[in-house]
Amino acid sequence: MAKWRISSANGVLIAAYFIPSWVIIAFKIIVSPIHGLYDRPNIAVAIFLSDHFHLAALATVRAAWLLALAKLTVAAFFALFLALLTRPAIRQSGGCDEALGIALSLGSIISFASMVMASQAGEMEAMRLHATELLLLLGTAIVLLVERPAAVVTQVEQPAKPTLMTNYPHAAQNS
Repeated sequence: MAKWRISSANGVLIAAYFIPSWVIIAFKIIVSPIHGLYDRPNIAVAIFLSDHFHLAALATVRAAWLLALAKLTVAAFFALFLALLTRPAIRQSGGCDEALGIALSLGSIISFASMVMASQAGEMEAMRLHATELLLLLGTAIVLLVERPAAVVTQVEQPAKPTLMTNYPHAAQNS
C-alpha cells in the first residue's frame, strides 16, 4: 500500500469541500448572474460592489461572471490536483503540489477579498463563512510548505573489487 503524505490527504479533504460548493455557486451565477450574485455565499461581494462602485446592471453581471470564473478556476486546479493524485509516484514525490498550491493561493485571495468585503458591508454571517474558508486554505498551505516530499531512495550497485583469487584462477589451484 502506498504511503500518503499529510498534505495530500489534507488537500483531498479541502478539495472535497471546495469543488462541489464553489462549482454550484459558480453555476448559479452563470445561469442567473444577478440572482446568483445575491445568494448567501456571495451577498457580501454583491453589497460591496453596489455600495462602493454603483455599477450598472451590465457591469454587475460582468463582475458576477468574473467571480464565477475565479471560483471555477480554483475548482479546476483542485480537480487537477485530485487527478494527479491517482499516480502513486507523483503523489509520493510531491508532483501534485503545484496544482494544490495554485488552488490554495487563488482560493485564499478570493476568500480574503470576500471576507474584507463582508466586513465592510456589515455581513457577519458571510464574514464568518469566508474567514472559515480562508483558515481552511491557509492551514493546508502551511502543511504543504512545512512537509517535504518523500526522498527517493536509489540503490547504486558498487562494482565488486577484484581479489587475487578471482583474477587468477590458476593461482588458487597451485597453492
